[in-house]
Amino acid sequence: HMERRLHTRHHAATRVYLSAPGYGFWRCHAQNVSSAGVFLEDGPAELPRGTEVELIFAVSLGRVTRIHRRQAVVAHISSNGTGLKMKGYSSNQNQTRSRRAARSKA
Repeated sequence: HMERRLHTRHHAATRVYLSAPGYGFWRCHAQNVSSAGVFLEDGPAELPRGTEVELIFAVSLGRVTRIHRRQAVVAHISSNGTGLKMKGYSSNQNQTRSRRAARSKA
């Protein structure tokens, strides 16, 4: 079956550091990453849905490692891991932008 998503998920083998004020700090592995969210296969199961967290991605580019910080919210927790939605992201804004771009090309 073909998966239909607004945002392409990228299978990732990257380390992510997760910080949740009042809860602690975790080192996790990102399994899927998209512009809208990330799934951590070993994310903290004790964080309640709606908890705001900071994600720190360490992306290695050869001899240089770039640090990317993103704010996210715990969206779901399962026995497979923790799903997080990136903050400041709105699918409505993105859809509107896409429709405007399509109209301007017509």
